[in-house]
Amino acid sequence: MMRAGPRNSIADVGGLKVGNAEDHRLKSGVSVVVCDQPAVAAVQVLGGAPGARETDLLEPHNTVQTVDAIVLSGGSAFGLDAASGVQAALREMGRGFPVGNLHIPIVPAAILFDLINGGDKDWGLYPPYRELGYQAVQAAALEFATGTAGAGTGALTATFKGGLGTASMVLDNGITIGALVAVNALGSATIGDTAHFWSAPFEEGEEFGGLGMPQPFPQDARDLRIKFRDGQRETQNTTIAVIATDAMLTKAEAKRLAIAAHDGFSRALWPSHTPLDGDLVFALATGTSSKTVSVQDFIDLGAAAASTMARAVARGVHDATVAENDILPAWASRR
Repeated sequence: MMRAGPRNSIADVGGLKVGNAEDHRLKSGVSVVVCDQPAVAAVQVLGGAPGARETDLLEPHNTVQTVDAIVLSGGSAFGLDAASGVQAALREMGRGFPVGNLHIPIVPAAILFDLINGGDKDWGLYPPYRELGYQAVQAAALEFATGTAGAGTGALTATFKGGLGTASMVLDNGITIGALVAVNALGSATIGDTAHFWSAPFEEGEEFGGLGMPQPFPQDARDLRIKFRDGQRETQNTTIAVIATDAMLTKAEAKRLAIAAHDGFSRALWPSHTPLDGDLVFALATGTSSKTVSVQDFIDLGAAAASTMARAVARGVHDATVAENDILPAWASRR
């Protein structure tokens, strides 16, 4: 008896806000999940080409237990600068891990490759991602744009434009889980040459078009659609995400939640977790529900993490909009 949260957004998880900043001429941007209070965090990387910052400290055996924000950014390795801008904004607020009379904001980050997508990347000496990160924190709120916004601004899949997606679910025990994902996959979120989403079995209402599964199921469904398979540009990929809950979890349990959420990638994208994707999921546990989870509860929580992530992936592609100099169509323009 699960149901979507009131916003159907990661912001349904108590203690979280999301901010976006983007440059449409650049065709790139930054999304940040800001924690009202430091939240327990972990990460799982299953793609073969990741780009990330501050992920080692998230391992359960390491000292720092909580983070202040999570950054998802375009820009490939240049986009890692976004975390510095987020740190600067949080430092102004007095946020961060206390060390003596100093505070160091803990801001893990992950990036996707969107450098060859029709945008103007002639940014001069320094890339703009530090400033975009700072702006994203200033924009953090309970309501935020999806699709061609934030880290999803320049995202692409094999068949359609990608984008920023979100979804939430409230379990029958009252625990909320939410996902935020920037979809820039090597593979496809849609089935064969149709507009039907692989995530269809998990759709709530008509949140990504209400098409359901194709009938009959197309014979070409198993054929691989690979982005720009010309031997030169197929490396511009990666789906990066945050799965979050208001339950009280340990770092080890948060790690397990991130692992479970990767099943949502597998449900929503064909193929996923390839050597040319840097597929990564951060997990956050805010604890604002004050609810702990038993082993049996965690089975339900993990299943909800996978289905909510699959829905968020489809919504990111579904919500993308047409923009100048696009090199792939938006899903909405296909119908």
